[in-house]
Amino acid sequence: MRHSLFNIFALTAVALASITTTAGAGDKAYNGYLTPGEFNVTSVVEPAPRKGDPRYDTDRKIFRATRKLLGTPRGALATSDADYSQPALMRDFSCAVGVSLNPRNAPALLHLVTRAGRDTSTQTELAKNFYKRARPFHMDKGAICQSKEELGDSYDYPSGHTTHGWTWATILTELAPDRAQQILDRGRAYGDSRFICGAHNESAVEAGMASAGATMSLVRTKAAYKSDLEAARVELMALRADVKTNRPAECNFEEQLIRQRVIPSLNGDRR
Repeated sequence: MRHSLFNIFALTAVALASITTTAGAGDKAYNGYLTPGEFNVTSVVEPAPRKGDPRYDTDRKIFRATRKLLGTPRGALATSDADYSQPALMRDFSCAVGVSLNPRNAPALLHLVTRAGRDTSTQTELAKNFYKRARPFHMDKGAICQSKEELGDSYDYPSGHTTHGWTWATILTELAPDRAQQILDRGRAYGDSRFICGAHNESAVEAGMASAGATMSLVRTKAAYKSDLEAARVELMALRADVKTNRPAECNFEEQLIRQRVIPSLNGDRR
């Protein structure tokens, strides 16, 4: 499919102008697609596991069983996934989409996901502060892929990294449905990286996906989101049509890592 250069440049200019406006507003405005108080994800996401809940014991078993993965290539991917800056996430999803993404060549996409991410991350933080669940390394000993000082006293449930990753996966699937399997697989693996890292319990990863998915269900109904989505769609279509943004060489190895299912089953095998 071809779009005129005028349309592509015009839509990109609109996206850049919007980014500039947002940046100029600083932290004074919420600037998500939702309005404050419009939604509360704590009524949707299951409560955090507590002692006596089977999920509580399962989380602890998974944390202990997955410490050995840190010294493997999959552990290295989890360590890389700990960087959840927007440029890093664009890099992380490049193989899944099939083109190299960065803030320079995809500003409309970056604007779209950044703004939607304010909604999804706000809801996850709401749930974190509501449930106040401790991270797994506070309960069991074991190496993690980030410094404990970096994580500080922040809470476990839901996983904020997973929320960011699933926000990207949801939006990219809408923009490139022919790559949905690859994109959603990468989104799942991005969440798995958090319990492989040891920074989150597995239930927090599931909750991060649920929180992002529920919030995005509402975000996607908003007119402003739909408008920004179309700008990002045109931009991404142009990138995918450009042979200069072809598939990075390391993608085959990444796909092998992502195909690993890393949650131990109750009998000690891996699902």
